[in-house]
Order: sequence, then C-alpha cells, then structure tokens
Amino acid sequence: MTQGPAPRVLSDEALSDLLAKHQFGTLATNKRSGHPHLTTMAYSWDPDTRTLRFSTTADRVKVRHLRRDPRAALHVPGGDVWSFAVAEGEAEASGITTVPGDAVGRELLGIVPAAAGLDDEQAFLERQVAERRLVIRLKVGLLYGTALDIEE
Repeated sequence: MTQGPAPRVLSDEALSDLLAKHQFGTLATNKRSGHPHLTTMAYSWDPDTRTLRFSTTADRVKVRHLRRDPRAALHVPGGDVWSFAVAEGEAEASGITTVPGDAVGRELLGIVPAAAGLDDEQAFLERQVAERRLVIRLKVGLLYGTALDIEE
C-alpha cells in the first residue's frame, strides 16, 4: 500500500489569508459540561489586530458560554476538503447596541461585507438595536491549519 503525501502545515500568512478570503466558519465555545458547542457564524477578520468579529443577539447561548469561559476557536474550511484554518483565542462579548449609531452599532456596521451593498445605514443601525445585537471579539492567540497537496 502506497502512502500519499503528508499534510503541509500552512504559514501564519497563509492562514491569515484563508481567514480573510472566507466569511463563514464554525465557532466553538465551551458548555458548562465541558463539551463543545458548535455554530456556523459569519465573521470579519482583522489581520492587523488578529481579531475575529461576529454579530449575534444577546440571548444566544454562545454569549452565555463566552461570558463564563472566554476560550473559543473558529474553524474555517479551505478551498478543498483537505485544507483548513483554526483560530484559537479568548473572546469577549460587547455590550448591546442601545442607540442607533452608538459605538457597538458602528462596530456591527463594520462587520457587514462591502459586497452586501447596505442600502440604508440608519435602518440597519435601528434593526441592530431592535434585535439586541452585540459584537463577539475573538482575540486570536494561535493560528494553525494544513493543506494536502494532491492531484485530482
């Protein structure tokens, strides 16, 4: 039996590029039992501050998990089934946006991809208040991942 190529460890730059290229990943938080809680999330990556940002509502279980235990990770698949990036770190949940255009509302606005073509900024900010939205900031301390170079 022949063995194929071994996975190639991705550089920090390649991992950062992979995070920047995508906008969805699986966020892992820790339940009180110690088991992982996984949820698919849209995110925004800031490579300069090594911060991932997520928009969520105050009543979500992941917010309770992170307020109790800030350790979290985001898994992002690469362009094929053999590649991925994981960003681990400590997360914080902001306060809830309470006034359209407040600091949290502006941060939420910054998470929206430019390609989304936000037509009415004021309506967006008002909706964030009505939905009791906040920002989860995951400060990334460790990036890791691999790719497998195989011919198809």
